[in-house]
Amino acid sequence: MYRVASLFSGVGGIDLGFEKTGQFKTVWANEYDKNARLTYLENFSTNLNEKDIREVKVDEIPEIDVLLSGFPCTSFSIAGYRKGFEDENMGDLFFETLRIIIAKKPRVIFLENVKNLVSHDEGKTFKIIKEALEINGYKIKYKVLNAKDYGNIPQNRERIYIVGFRDDKIFSNFEFPFPIELTKTIKDMFEDNVIDETFFYTREKNDFFEVLKQNMTKMDTIYQWRRKYVRENKSNVCPTLTANMGTGGHNVPLIKTEHGIRKLTPRECFNFQGYPKEFKLPQIANSHLYKQAGNSVVVPVINRIAENILKAMNLDSSIFEIQVINYLKNIGINDYNQFLNFVSKFKVKE
Repeated sequence: MYRVASLFSGVGGIDLGFEKTGQFKTVWANEYDKNARLTYLENFSTNLNEKDIREVKVDEIPEIDVLLSGFPCTSFSIAGYRKGFEDENMGDLFFETLRIIIAKKPRVIFLENVKNLVSHDEGKTFKIIKEALEINGYKIKYKVLNAKDYGNIPQNRERIYIVGFRDDKIFSNFEFPFPIELTKTIKDMFEDNVIDETFFYTREKNDFFEVLKQNMTKMDTIYQWRRKYVRENKSNVCPTLTANMGTGGHNVPLIKTEHGIRKLTPRECFNFQGYPKEFKLPQIANSHLYKQAGNSVVVPVINRIAENILKAMNLDSSIFEIQVINYLKNIGINDYNQFLNFVSKFKVKE
C-alpha cells in the first residue's frame, strides 16, 4: 500500500480517485475551508489537518510515497483575474506545495489545475512551476484532459494534470490514459423526481421566467441564463461547473423537467464530477455544496491517471501494456475509436 499526503484536499476528490485503485491510502490531508472539511470527514477517516498551509510544519506530515496537490487555481483561471504569482493570496500557494515536496521527497507528485495554467503570462508561469520541480529532482509529464473524453462523464471540463517522478524507470513507463468513449448522458446524472421548490424557477421568483419557458424546450439538454438570453448547450454535455453556481446568475446549469424548470441540485453537481452515489453530502447550506462541487475534480479522470501511475510504480506486468500503448501512439492511434478501426482490419482465418 502506497502512503499518500493530500494538500488542498477540498472534499477529497483527488484522494478518492487514488484510493479507488486499492493500492493508495491517504494517511494525511490538509484543508483550510471549514465547510469542505465537513464533507471530507463524512467520507474519509484520514488525519485531516485544518491549518492554513503556510502554517503547516513539514515535520507534522508523515513519511509518504505520493503527494497530491490541487493547489487553488483562482490566480490562473480564465474566470479569475489572471494575476498568477502576483496574487498575494493565491499565487504563492504553489510554492507551499514545493516547500513540502522538497522536505518530504515523495516518489511521485500529482498536481491538478485549470488548463489556463499552461498559457498564463505567455507560458512563463508554467515554465517556473515545471523548472522548480525539475531542479528539485522530478521528471515531469503533463497533459490537459477533458472529462467527457477521459472520464466518461458528460461534462465539458478541461484541466491540466502534472505528474512527477524521482525514478527514471517509473517516469519512462508512465503514460497518461487513452481517451475513452462517452457512453453516459446528462440524464444519467439527474436525480429522480426532484420536487423541492428550492430548485425551481417560477414566474413569481424570476423576472426572466417567461424567456426561460419560451426557450427551454428540451428535457435532455442543459441550458444557462446568460443575463439577457438563454443559452442551449448543444453538445449534449454539461458546461464546466463553477464554484459560484450557488450565487445565481449565468453560471447556473438549468434543465426542463416534467415538474418545471429548475437548476441542478448539489447531488447532481457531484454526479457530474463523477462522485459515487455513496459519497455523503453533509447537512450544510446548498451554497457551500455548490461551491465544493464546482471547485472539485472529476473523480474517474483522476482514477484513470492513478491506475497508470500504479502500473508504472509496480514495474511488472504493466510494462508490456505500457509498451503496447507507446507502440500504438507511435503509429498514430490515439483514441478508442482509432484502436477499434485498427483491430477491425485483422480478420481471423476460419
